[in-house]
Amino acid sequence: MNTVESPEGQELQKLGSGAWDNPAYSGPPSPHGTVRICTISSVVIPHPQPKKLEDRPQEKTHKTLVSSCCFLICRGIRGLWGTNLTENTAENRELYVKTTLRELLVYIVFLVDICLLTYGMTSSSAYYYTKVMSELFLHTPSDTGVSFQAISSMTDFWDFAQGPLLDNLYWTKWYNNQSLGHGSHSFIYYENLLLGLPRLRQLRVRNDSCVVHEDFREDILSCYDVYSPDKEEQLPFGRLNGTAWTYHSQDELGGSSHWGRLTSYSGGGYYLDLPESRQASAEALRDLQEGLWLDRGTRVVFIDFSVYNANINLFCVLRLVVEFPATGGAIPSWQIRTVKLIRYVSNWDFFVVGCEVIFCVFIFYYVVEEILELHNHRLRYLNNIWNILDLVVILLSIVAMGFHIFRTLEVNQLLGKLLQQPNTYADFEFLAFWQTQYNNMSAVNLFFAWIKIFKYISFNKTMTQLSSTLARCAKDILGFAVMFFIVFFAYAQLGYLLFGTQVENFSTFIKCIFTQFRIILGDFDYNAIDNANRILGPVYFVTYIFFVFFVLLNMFLAIINDTYSEVKEELAGQKDELQLSDLLKQGYNKTLLMLRLRKEQVSDVQKVLQSGEQEIQFEDLTNTLRGLGHAEHENTELTAAFTKFDQDGNRILDEKEQEQMRQDLEEEKVVLSAEIENMGQSIAHSPPGELGTEATKAGGWVSGEEFYTLTKRVLQLETVLEGVLSQIDAVGSKLRMLERDSRFLPRSGGTSCLGTAVASPSCNSTH
Repeated sequence: MNTVESPEGQELQKLGSGAWDNPAYSGPPSPHGTVRICTISSVVIPHPQPKKLEDRPQEKTHKTLVSSCCFLICRGIRGLWGTNLTENTAENRELYVKTTLRELLVYIVFLVDICLLTYGMTSSSAYYYTKVMSELFLHTPSDTGVSFQAISSMTDFWDFAQGPLLDNLYWTKWYNNQSLGHGSHSFIYYENLLLGLPRLRQLRVRNDSCVVHEDFREDILSCYDVYSPDKEEQLPFGRLNGTAWTYHSQDELGGSSHWGRLTSYSGGGYYLDLPESRQASAEALRDLQEGLWLDRGTRVVFIDFSVYNANINLFCVLRLVVEFPATGGAIPSWQIRTVKLIRYVSNWDFFVVGCEVIFCVFIFYYVVEEILELHNHRLRYLNNIWNILDLVVILLSIVAMGFHIFRTLEVNQLLGKLLQQPNTYADFEFLAFWQTQYNNMSAVNLFFAWIKIFKYISFNKTMTQLSSTLARCAKDILGFAVMFFIVFFAYAQLGYLLFGTQVENFSTFIKCIFTQFRIILGDFDYNAIDNANRILGPVYFVTYIFFVFFVLLNMFLAIINDTYSEVKEELAGQKDELQLSDLLKQGYNKTLLMLRLRKEQVSDVQKVLQSGEQEIQFEDLTNTLRGLGHAEHENTELTAAFTKFDQDGNRILDEKEQEQMRQDLEEEKVVLSAEIENMGQSIAHSPPGELGTEATKAGGWVSGEEFYTLTKRVLQLETVLEGVLSQIDAVGSKLRMLERDSRFLPRSGGTSCLGTAVASPSCNSTH
């Protein structure tokens, strides 16, 4: 190995192969813009196989571009989609709080957007629209005093159909019998256009759908069972001609099933579309009544029609249902859906369009975020309930987006068909049903979106009390739930068997379950229970109240209360970690201190300018500020300011240039003083001497002045370290490039020096 005579060379020789010249201890720094790299080797490096000279620059440029692009892409992804699950925040509480705060702020914007989007689909007029339509068609009585809600027989149905139904469907005149001036179109309440033709449809069952006991076969010749699709009548009946007397399947009518009070009904059946005028419709209904369109085989009748109000841009789709059970009589029910099918009309609608676009961007953002988290954690990702909630919100949002597109296309197609053929039935039932389901799904999605806020505020121990309490007592609640529902369902069975035939709230097992929950909340009808069974009724009620309300319910509350007390006690004993308020306070303090440091620097420069000298050289100014305690990085900022006012470029400020600089500094000082005053007084600043020396030493306290001085030094040290690290990174990158280039240069054993300038004597090599 070659010897190195200089002290720096001896030190490098002690460090061994691969040492590099550090200007911090190896003498004066290299000239500006140069990098000195010294290597010490004891063997001859074999010559690598040289590549073609014309290929090396292109390949090097290509690799550099690829690596730079990959780095920028990875950095961008990490900056945009960095979360607590993708960042290493386990051992860095400050990074955890900052990442959570950033996620929370982004999520709040998403939550505001989804709220605007959801509430933009609703209208404050929807309730009143539904109320008006229901009062008109459900509460208006006939000449015999029968309203739709009071229908109890087939005779009542015909009274309603030929009276209030026709009167309320066809509005062609004002209250003074003058024409509305809209031709044959009906405008209900003068505001709501009747779309197309109303439709009457019935479903029947076959005569052989049930079996009569042999003891009654001589007296009862026909039997019609309760409705079910396999017992549905599909043969023509009555007059055997026309749509009202011949069966049409659900596919032919394009209908859908309906869930009634008694059972679920298909979308097919025998139907009649009422004509445009009231007189023609009255004649058509009279023909149906005379032909005995309703008989013992009839199980349900539907009256379907739709109206549109252009004032509020809302559709109201009405379905009046009268079920005729096998027991005889009639059970009326109704379904009124007020929906907004045409979305983009007013300025507010177009604002909602913008919210929809932002919503789609957020969904894409969160989809990418969840994919990254799934890629990092695999199946462990599903162990956290919040991650599952994220997936639920995203999936519901994607389904909502798909349905929104489908609904828009279907409405345009249906309205186009209706405008071409206005004398047909307008079937908006399908769209109204799915629009209602879409609204329900949006409501559930918005609910989950609000609950998800707990995921981001859980870094505060006060906010974790709810989740910690529920998580800790989950096993106890699960065990208690088994015991509770055994007793609860036993009482539900008892109530159904005791009162099911006489009390409506106990007529089905499902109603029994909800009735018992209502009893727990104090909503019950004791007289109905007592009248149904004078002996077992009071026994059922008293024992149920005692065991379920007084015993089991209080046990449930005791489990949660005890667990909450334990969690609260543990949280109170825990060491305070970095909270959100601490993070905000640190940012506030740092900003305020930086302003004060800047103000002091401006004041010191003003002192130098006020010294009275006609000319001030740059070197004298920097030396004076360095003597006042300003660091080197502050002089860098001063260089830019000095160059700004040194108009002739001679690095000397004359009187005119000094006056301009003095005025600019005075303005900057006023601005800084205003900012400091707005932010408040100094942080933890106590007057010197407020705490005595003994108290300070004994309690570990420092005065406000000492605290300010230490903080100033820490900030200066942070800035210096940032500059040092950036220089180290630059040197390291150049080092790697130079070492890569040195592979193609012939070398012999010994010490070689590479650089952009002539090496110093301490880096000479002997060949």
